[in-house]
Amino acid sequence: MCYSPLLQGKTDGLFLHTMLKEKIKQLAKYYAPEFIEVRRHLHAYPELSYQEFETSAFIQKKLKEFNIPCSTKANTGVIGLIEGKNPSKRIIALRADMDALPIKEENNVSYKSRHEGVMHACGHDVHSTVLLGASKILSEIKNEFEGTIKLIFQPGEERNPGGASILIKENVLENPKPEAIVALHVHPGLPVGRLSFRSGVVMASADEIYITVKGKGGHAASPHTTADTILIASHLVVALQQVISRNRNPFSPSVLTISSFQGGHTTNVIPSEVKLMGTFRAMDEEWRLKAHELIRKEATGLVKSLGAEIDLHIDVGYPVVYNNEKLNAEATTQAEIFLGKENVEETEMRMGAEDFGYYTQKIPGCFFRLGVMNKEKDITSGVHTPTFNIDESAIEIGMGIMAWLGCAIKLS
Repeated sequence: MCYSPLLQGKTDGLFLHTMLKEKIKQLAKYYAPEFIEVRRHLHAYPELSYQEFETSAFIQKKLKEFNIPCSTKANTGVIGLIEGKNPSKRIIALRADMDALPIKEENNVSYKSRHEGVMHACGHDVHSTVLLGASKILSEIKNEFEGTIKLIFQPGEERNPGGASILIKENVLENPKPEAIVALHVHPGLPVGRLSFRSGVVMASADEIYITVKGKGGHAASPHTTADTILIASHLVVALQQVISRNRNPFSPSVLTISSFQGGHTTNVIPSEVKLMGTFRAMDEEWRLKAHELIRKEATGLVKSLGAEIDLHIDVGYPVVYNNEKLNAEATTQAEIFLGKENVEETEMRMGAEDFGYYTQKIPGCFFRLGVMNKEKDITSGVHTPTFNIDESAIEIGMGIMAWLGCAIKLS
């Protein structure tokens, strides 16, 4: 067969690309049983945010077994480096979170949580396992791809201020500085074997609201001698809903939920204090900050006009997760090459939050979903529930796709 040297170079490049893909698939399949056991170990020994000491030690031990140099940041965070050919040519970060939730597990499985009242109900055991598996694969093929892959095993995703923000302050995005960052998250509504991506805003910001209404309490039979804190707080709950619905752009999703109303202890006493707690979510950072001011202004004005005082604190939490359009398109294309176009779809926007948003404020990021649902096996429970579980065949897919994206994504 006769063809030009240029065409030959392209053909050889495509052949090597295909060979690398198949090698990663084979390694993911071969190592899947090993990493299913890793996942079961992590699931059985969950640790709460910023307390992931055993998990961190386990991950460090595994990386050392894979001959991957690693260090720690933010006490329990683990950072690894895999250098391929021409290490400075392209630098990409792969991130997984490690912490669990304060939930009592109700699954009847051999790897059920051994730590009472603590459970991996959001799949962070899966995320860490998948990145460990991808790390082993990438370490074995490091002479077959160019650049450096930075591994970030992150603590404290489930709790403010977010482990990502702490790691960034400790320069996790420096020395070497990644050009982009990629992470996945389990999706209990997506069938196992599928992935989903979305460009632009993919998850909301999340802020916590704490309000205390204070006034003169007294006998319930004589409300005219009191500042009725129960009634005032009730008006406030309704008024805050109107603040959001009447001021936001209707095409920009936003949610304010007052989820706790605490005040009073008996039938005949108007309390001197009522406490409210809630969450505010937004998909637009400019509106988010404007809404904070509107909430403060409305709450303060209303409470004082009704004869009471107010303490209001907005704990500013995670920012919007924004998937860089170019990086997301490239990651989606590579996912289709790896898994087949029929198994890759667009994911939905969510009002849930993720501290991955801190990374996407600094460098291009791509946050995608890994299908873990299997209706035939009755694996359908949502995250943050006591019966959440996964179809473990997702481990092989997750390992493979993370390894593939780590070495196949084009960054320039």
